[in-house]
Amino acid sequence: MDTTYALGRILRSPELCRDLEAICGCGGRFAGTQSEAMARAFLEQRLGEVARTVRAHLFTYSGWTRQSSRLRLLRRAAQDLASTSLVLSPATPAGGLELEVLDLGRGTAREFRASRDRIPGRAVLVQHEYPFSVAHIHRRRKYAWAREAGAAAFLIANYIPGCGVVTGSSGRGEPADIPALGLSHEAGDVLRRESEQGSARVLLEVRVARRKATGANLIAEIPGKSDGWVVLCAHYDGHDLAESAMDNASGLAAVLEVFRAVGPSVPQFRRGLRVIFFTAEEWGLLGSHLYVQSLSDGERRRIALAINLDTVVGGASLTALTSGMSDVGDFVRQATATGGVPVTLVSPLQANSDHYNFFLGGIPSFRLVSGYENPASLTRYLLTPADTRDKVDPGELRVAAMAAAELVLRACTSAEPIAEHRRPAEVQRTLDAADP
Repeated sequence: MDTTYALGRILRSPELCRDLEAICGCGGRFAGTQSEAMARAFLEQRLGEVARTVRAHLFTYSGWTRQSSRLRLLRRAAQDLASTSLVLSPATPAGGLELEVLDLGRGTAREFRASRDRIPGRAVLVQHEYPFSVAHIHRRRKYAWAREAGAAAFLIANYIPGCGVVTGSSGRGEPADIPALGLSHEAGDVLRRESEQGSARVLLEVRVARRKATGANLIAEIPGKSDGWVVLCAHYDGHDLAESAMDNASGLAAVLEVFRAVGPSVPQFRRGLRVIFFTAEEWGLLGSHLYVQSLSDGERRRIALAINLDTVVGGASLTALTSGMSDVGDFVRQATATGGVPVTLVSPLQANSDHYNFFLGGIPSFRLVSGYENPASLTRYLLTPADTRDKVDPGELRVAAMAAAELVLRACTSAEPIAEHRRPAEVQRTLDAADP
């Protein structure tokens, strides 16, 4: 296929933005809700317009429903603070937990170590961060440090004023998990001021419902001339605070557009194209974890490359997160060198989307993301009520789809191996090097 033809088709397509609108119209797509089911039905229909069959990789998991949460500052004039329970937070005992708050600032490893003797039995307060930076410390890592140090609860405050509460996942539904809440910037400031003046005590209440649930990763395939595959994936679940527009309706719409532009020609290519829409990504990358775990060694070896589109709008540039795989970085650089859509590279391991599980399986992979190392970009609104469709620039979305098409075309047609699969020991060395 002529790359110019595919890019021209994407440039002129009216369907790209229509798909984005339809996906956002389903709501936030929180796993296990009717909103998620609506999006799944829409995506299955759209995939079926290109591929002969669309199958579901089904898995069972412990479903979680947010019922209510409350964070009340206890002082002479008691004050309720803006908060929401983090995904997978356990419930508190009836009547809640009355705890002293320990402010650990940003929540770095050093700050946790310095206060280790004071953490047990307290509610640890840390700050959320701009997620797309090499220096970023993920929320789940801070949560794990708090839990391991004996904290009774975990609080994380939005770093953006006037933006409401921040959400995200916390534990994994394990017995050792601790209650966890996302706060607004202003709520965090109130608690920090109280702590500076002596002591901040809060009443923390979380009510949740747990039940067995079934998740469905959607898979559509078009074989090539060999038994090799290129995976193009995105996650379709989101959060119920808003529309999950940047994260990740943008990735879904871009994948659908690439599939339409490239799919009909795939039977003439060396490698086939497998499109996967994962769910429960916002639950600790659960859907892709279970998918990769289900593959035999031979099936993993037949995946030449996995390309993950997650939050591909919101900033002025695109970045490929290559998890320390230098040969994957070389491929990305060469594939996008002449197409007019530049893609920068970030090598350090980033465990922040579904590409990470492919990496753990030794499969060459990367994530395409927007706004990296640009804290002023609109991607700062991820995991907040502000992740709505008005943040999606149609031009940025087209550029992302065109970049993804270039990468898919090069991967499917290349006569040479794209990158080496990693042995478990090599994967472990990269993981060890990434630990603080």
